[in-house]
Amino acid sequence: MMSGHVRVRAAGLLAGVGLFATTACGSGTAANSITTAPGGQPSVVTAFYPLQWLSEKVGGPDIKVSVLTAPGVEPHDLELGAQQMADLEDATLAVYIKGVQPAVDEALEQRSDQAFDAATAVKTIPLGEHAEEDGHDHEHAVSYDPHLWLDPSRLATVAGKLAERLAQADPEHAQAYRDRAAKTAAELTALDQEMTKGLTSCTSKTMVTSHEAFGYLADRYKLKQIGITLDPESEPSPARIAEVAKLANSEKVTTIFTEALVSPKVAEVLAQEVGAKTAVLDPLESKPGTGDYLTQMRHNLKTLQIALGCA
Repeated sequence: MMSGHVRVRAAGLLAGVGLFATTACGSGTAANSITTAPGGQPSVVTAFYPLQWLSEKVGGPDIKVSVLTAPGVEPHDLELGAQQMADLEDATLAVYIKGVQPAVDEALEQRSDQAFDAATAVKTIPLGEHAEEDGHDHEHAVSYDPHLWLDPSRLATVAGKLAERLAQADPEHAQAYRDRAAKTAAELTALDQEMTKGLTSCTSKTMVTSHEAFGYLADRYKLKQIGITLDPESEPSPARIAEVAKLANSEKVTTIFTEALVSPKVAEVLAQEVGAKTAVLDPLESKPGTGDYLTQMRHNLKTLQIALGCA
């Protein structure tokens, strides 16, 4: 286990699963009913920060949004407690991405009528090319890279699909959801254009990252990602570290990217070995200390421009 991980442990998981399963076997009419929060609003439970941000933008004052993964917590190894299971049970809609959090995937397996998997809204890309070398066993592994929120253009598409799911659950505010989704998509499109322009003329096109979270960013902006590990829960083998060092040297990489929620030790050792420096690139798996998704993505853009020598 990597020392930089923060794990969420909570008692009562089995009791929560039992509670959730009881409602999952209902009559199948949940998709047409509205479960409201105490204030009378539809309740939307989101899996982790980017989906929380998007749901708040699209839902606005018409919904009550909560998040399963607390700020500062690495989301991949989230374990659900009884209260979180109850929150999912009571939700009008649960917003998640299958493949990020196995515990959430399992909890929502029988709740497709009240769950929105953002990965179903966009074209996904395959996992990193060395995925088969990774030794960590995910109970609910998927064949695609789930980090789709790091491509603003894909997240803009998700905004529109989310608005339709909210409109289906709450027809009274359907147009408001669609209007806010369109506004959010425009903001994301503007960000996408900034990133396209800012990453077009770079001396280097290669990013060496702590884990392979940036595949969509690389795919969108014609960069090359080399991840030390497939995911933050995995310890890289000596062979993998040696392979990445060789690639970093051949690509003349000057920066190794670390992450706020993952121990930087392996990346720092690698950087020292290849004569590179380190910089933090935020995969936005947790709420940033300041600002929001848009501001942090723009900060990532500046970090990349410096590291890759972009004009």
